[in-house]
Amino acid sequence: MSGTGEPLIEPGQLAVALAEPDPPTLLDVRWRLAGPPGRDDYAAGHLPGAVFVDLDTALCGPPGAAGRHPLPDPAALQAALRAAGVRAGHPVVVYDGGDGMSAARAWWTLRWAGHREVRLLHGGWPAWLAAGLPTATDVPTPPPGDVTVRPGALPVLDADAAARLAAADSGVLLDVRAAPRYRGETEPIDPVAGHVPGAVNLPAPEYVTEGRFPTAQALRERFTAAGVTDGAPVGAYCGSGVTAAQAVLALHLAGRPDAALYVGSWSHWVADPARPVATGETPRR
Repeated sequence: MSGTGEPLIEPGQLAVALAEPDPPTLLDVRWRLAGPPGRDDYAAGHLPGAVFVDLDTALCGPPGAAGRHPLPDPAALQAALRAAGVRAGHPVVVYDGGDGMSAARAWWTLRWAGHREVRLLHGGWPAWLAAGLPTATDVPTPPPGDVTVRPGALPVLDADAAARLAAADSGVLLDVRAAPRYRGETEPIDPVAGHVPGAVNLPAPEYVTEGRFPTAQALRERFTAAGVTDGAPVGAYCGSGVTAAQAVLALHLAGRPDAALYVGSWSHWVADPARPVATGETPRR
């Protein structure tokens, strides 16, 4: 099984791969923004052989001025991945509770760390159950992995780069939060409501439905309607870089592997009161 081409894998395909003599490393990254912890779901049942990896503590750095889900320390990430059995050059499959968000952030993090052989279980845990495939409750102890984290294999935006992209005549910075948050009408999590000036709103449900992506052509059409054009730079942000990682995955599926993630996203942007905040609508280009 190769993870360097198609980023998604369907349940039936994964079941075949898991039956091979050297199956992919399987990471359960179920997570919720506001509890209960994903580890509880894992304990109740998971894919056979899956190892639980916590998004908040293993795949992201500690929350703070860099945002609620900043980039992880490379050494800490490497230790966590090796403990989960991730091996250099060996395929990894990540899955979550079905919305695809934490799995997409895990996919993005491994790709950013230089591990190309990673795919996301399309539809996550619910799709596996719906296919009638086996589950387990035992907690495996994988042999330690030997992956080496080499940061920077996927492009990232800091606040200055995000601002430049949003203000550029060519290129688009996508804000994939719900429209009322983008417009500044409500903000349930962060201390300031609004958006990066010049950013274009494309709420996640417009390109993914309950964790499942449409065809590449449909994705291209939706991103084109938001102003994403061939050859022009594109980046994405959300509240803290989780939903936006799913947008980057969707852009990969649409043929834009150069799409950049503003990892700190809105939670980082508003940490500096000097940064400008826009409200209302920004017309799509």
